[in-house]
Amino acid sequence: MTFTQRSRKTGYAAFFTLLCTLLLTAVFSVQTAQADEEAYKNLKLFSQVIEIIENNYVDEVQTEELISGAIQGMVQTLDPHSEFMPPESYKDLKESTKGEFGGIGIQISMKDGYVTVIAPIMGTPGYRAGIQAGDVIVAVDGESTLDMKLTEAVKKMRGEKGTYVTLSIYRKGMKKAKDYKILRDTIEVVSVQETSLAPHFGYVRITNFTESTETDLLEAIEGLRRDGQELSGLILDLRNNPGGLLHQAIAVSDVFLSKGVIVSHKGRRITSSQEYHASPSRRDVKCPMVVLINGGSASASEIVAGALQDHRRAVLLGTTSFGKGSVQTVEPLRDGYALKLTIARYYTPSGRSIQAEGIVPDIIVKAGFDKKKKDDKDDEENSEFVYLKEKDLKNHLDAESDAGEDEQDQEETADEQEQELDIPSETPKEEVKTGEPAGPEQDPTKIFGYLDVDQLLKDHQIKRALDILKGYSLLSGLEK
Repeated sequence: MTFTQRSRKTGYAAFFTLLCTLLLTAVFSVQTAQADEEAYKNLKLFSQVIEIIENNYVDEVQTEELISGAIQGMVQTLDPHSEFMPPESYKDLKESTKGEFGGIGIQISMKDGYVTVIAPIMGTPGYRAGIQAGDVIVAVDGESTLDMKLTEAVKKMRGEKGTYVTLSIYRKGMKKAKDYKILRDTIEVVSVQETSLAPHFGYVRITNFTESTETDLLEAIEGLRRDGQELSGLILDLRNNPGGLLHQAIAVSDVFLSKGVIVSHKGRRITSSQEYHASPSRRDVKCPMVVLINGGSASASEIVAGALQDHRRAVLLGTTSFGKGSVQTVEPLRDGYALKLTIARYYTPSGRSIQAEGIVPDIIVKAGFDKKKKDDKDDEENSEFVYLKEKDLKNHLDAESDAGEDEQDQEETADEQEQELDIPSETPKEEVKTGEPAGPEQDPTKIFGYLDVDQLLKDHQIKRALDILKGYSLLSGLEK
C-alpha cells in the first residue's frame, strides 16, 4: 500500500468518525430539544391552571400556597420518604437529629391514606402511653388523618412541654378506636442505655441514631468493662429503633468490625453512589454478640444489623426488620424551605438490598414476656404485633439486588406475612386514656431512664439471646 493510499484510507476513517460524531450529536440535540419542548408544554399547562384558579376560584387564593401545594403533590408521587418541607418542618427535622425536640416521640408514615406508627421512641410519652408500632392514628385532636399530609400530622403532634394531644388509635383486632390523651414533653432521646445481665455478659440498647450515638456507645461499653472485667458476650438491642443518621450507623458498625465493607449505596448518578469501609481500632469490641431486631427496626438500625450479619460478626435474633433501604438527602431551598429526596438504595456488604425486604434474622423468635402467674391468660403484650413494613407504604421503591440473581429468596412464615388493615369508615371510640403507662408493667420497653434487669430477663428474646451467649462461652471453653 502506497503512502497516498494509506493517507486516503486514514482520511476516510477520520471523515467517518467525524460524521458519526455529528450524527450522534444531532440525535442527542433533537432528543434534548424534544425533552425541553415537552417540559415547556407542561410548565405552560401548569401556569394556565394557576391562572384559571386565581381568576375564577370561589375564594381568593394565594399564588404561593398554590405553588407550594403543587410541589408537595409532585414530590408525594415519588416515594414515601421524599418530602417537600416548609420552613417549620425543616426546622423540626434539624432539631430531631440533635436528639431533643418537643412532642410525644413517635416515628410515623402513611399507609392506605392514614398516618401509621412505624415505631415509638423508647422512654418517650408516646411509649409510656402504650402507642405501638403498627398503630393507625385515625385522628389527632378529633381531626381525621385520612389523606392528611405527613408534615401536617407531625406539626399537630408536636408542641410545648406540658400541653396535651389526643390520638385516636386503631389497632389490629380492635372493635373500637381508643383515644390516648398524651402529655407532651421535651423529648431528650437517650440514644444508648446499658446494663449487665449477668457477670461478663452485657446488654446495650440503641433507641435511635443521633449525633452522639457512637460516643455514647463507647462510653456504655467502657461502663460494662469497669472493674477490669472483660465481656464474654454482648446483646445489642436494635428493636423498635426507627433509624437516624447514616454516619452514626456506619460509626457504630465500625466499633464491632475491623475491616470490610459496612454498607454501600447506589443511585442514578455516580455522585449518589458510595461504599463505606470499617477500619481497625484499639476501641473495637471483639466479644461474641447477639443483635435483636424486629419490625420496628428501620433504616440505620438495619444497616448495622445487615453489616454484622454479613460479616458473621453477630447472630441476629427476633423478627424481620422494617425494610427501609433508601438514602435521602436534604437540599436547603430559598425562604427556609427544603427538599428531602431519595437518591439511592442501600446494600449490605454481600450486596443484598434492604429496600422493601428487610433483614431476616438468623433465629426467628417472636416477642413475648413471662407471665406473672402460671394461671395468667395471654394478654396483649404477649402477642406478636403486626408491624407496618416499608413494602406496605404507598409508592415504595422496589428492591434491586447488587449481588446477582443467584440469591435464594427467603420466605416469611405465615405468621409474619402482612395483612391489610380494615379500618371502619366510622370508628367508634372507647374511653379517653391519660398519658400514664398502659398495659402490663412487665414490658421493659415502658421503663423510662433506666434498665431494670429483672424486667429485661422476662423478655423472651433477651433470655434466648443470653442463653446463646452463655452456651457459646461454655462450648468455647471445652477441651477439643
